[in-house]
Amino acid sequence: MRKIIASEFVSLDGVMEEPNWTFQFNTDEQNQFKYEELKACDTLLVGRVTYEGFAAAWPKVKDTVAKGVVIPDDFADRMNNYPKFVVSTTLQEVSWNNSQLIKGDLVEEVTKLKQMPGRDILVAGSCQLVNTLMQHDLIDEYRIMVFPIVVGEGKRLFNDHNDRKILQHVETKTFRSGVTVLTYKPQR
Repeated sequence: MRKIIASEFVSLDGVMEEPNWTFQFNTDEQNQFKYEELKACDTLLVGRVTYEGFAAAWPKVKDTVAKGVVIPDDFADRMNNYPKFVVSTTLQEVSWNNSQLIKGDLVEEVTKLKQMPGRDILVAGSCQLVNTLMQHDLIDEYRIMVFPIVVGEGKRLFNDHNDRKILQHVETKTFRSGVTVLTYKPQR
């Protein structure tokens, strides 16, 4: 069965909203890590807000250098061409290449996705979706990329309505920029 991997950017104080504050820490090393993560998956699962941001940005990415930092050659191609499943109660249609809306019961549809053949499924951003998937024990791995900055305000990754979840540490990776990736899996 495919795994759902939630890969999230958060500040030291847990904020994930509007992650423009991440750019000052961007390095080739981190981009390579994100590229390897993307290559290990073949499907994206996102909420509406993340979908709208990605759909506006990724089709325009042509260069392999952005803000002086190297982006692996086919990163944008993968983002643009991978199947994308979008969770939204307000969108009526999605137009980004290979995107489709998840209609019907979210838990049932995501469970079906996990049972389909293929590599793992990557969830990026999508705070509300992550919290819903977590409540239904559908996330198999959490990759929390913690940036060494205190943002002060904004939407937090984990909301106050989640039940207690015990996670097992899998790995910690620290980049030269001070960014640390904490990888956990649910204790089941």
